[in-house]
Amino acid sequence: MAEENAIIRTQDLTKAYGSKVAVNHLNLDIKKGEIFGLLGPNGAGKTTTILMLLGLTEPTLGSAMIAGYDCTRDSMRVKRITGYLPDNVGFYADMTGRENLRFTARLNGVPEKEIDSRIDELLERVGMTWAGDQKTGTYSKGMRQRLGIADVLIKDPEVIIMDEPTLGLDPEGMREFLQLIKQLSIQDGRTVLVSSHQLYQIQQICDRVGIFVDGALAASGRIGDLGKQIASEGHYLLEVEAEPTDDRFLGFLSSLSGIRDISKEGDHFIISSSRDLRTEITAFLGTNHYTLLHLRQKGGDLDEIYRVYFEKAEEKEKEDRNARLGSGRHGKGRVRGSAEK
Repeated sequence: MAEENAIIRTQDLTKAYGSKVAVNHLNLDIKKGEIFGLLGPNGAGKTTTILMLLGLTEPTLGSAMIAGYDCTRDSMRVKRITGYLPDNVGFYADMTGRENLRFTARLNGVPEKEIDSRIDELLERVGMTWAGDQKTGTYSKGMRQRLGIADVLIKDPEVIIMDEPTLGLDPEGMREFLQLIKQLSIQDGRTVLVSSHQLYQIQQICDRVGIFVDGALAASGRIGDLGKQIASEGHYLLEVEAEPTDDRFLGFLSSLSGIRDISKEGDHFIISSSRDLRTEITAFLGTNHYTLLHLRQKGGDLDEIYRVYFEKAEEKEKEDRNARLGSGRHGKGRVRGSAEK
């Protein structure tokens, strides 16, 4: 169902390159002021989606709108209200951070009398005042990303789109950078679309996420809601560690109904099942004098949510492929090319 206050909206957005469908009938609403994570592995179609939102490539089918403007027909208006931060921000290496920001400000028509004060304010906000007069060729990746946020904010956009913004940052730099992204939503009320394959980091800041698999949106919503959904569908993942780890305990685990898989990571057993096994496992351990060292249901974690939806999408694709091949073998219809979907 369409969100009434959606500032970014795509309807059947599709991009095909020959027989390869990079984005497949994407229907997505992103609300004003939220941070939305577009998640998926490399090659899932995230960057192609961003290019269509920015008006840098035309869709094969469907449409994309930002603040009511068509991203293809009104691309200049879209660019005026949208800031873009790529995974590897480019600056003129022989110019200082301040000079690069001044160049961007003039390019975007910021009044000359306002430029220096705006640059000072933004450098302070991103914690780069001390490096503003250094040449950007000397900047680390984290410093370039911080300056990149200042560069995006120089024209005061309503919407900010970021493509893999935390790639290559060290843990401390990533933590600080994520806080900056959060501030853009909470303090400024800006809408932020973040594309990433780094699930744990994105989980910390996003209001909602969309899980992208092979160019299609497999699921969309709040992380907690998606976790409840996969649990209701019978997808559970449990971590358990006990002493002693003997054949009797392993035999008990294997005998439980609903078990899909049992593996081991370090000292923990990872149990995939179709139902919640915690009550039975704790009762067995207590009755038989084992020591329970660790027990955690992982179903609400974003990595587990993504794993389930990724597997479901793969299963559906396999079923569709078999159906097409079966139809072709029996002469009931030709196999449709991907570009015709």
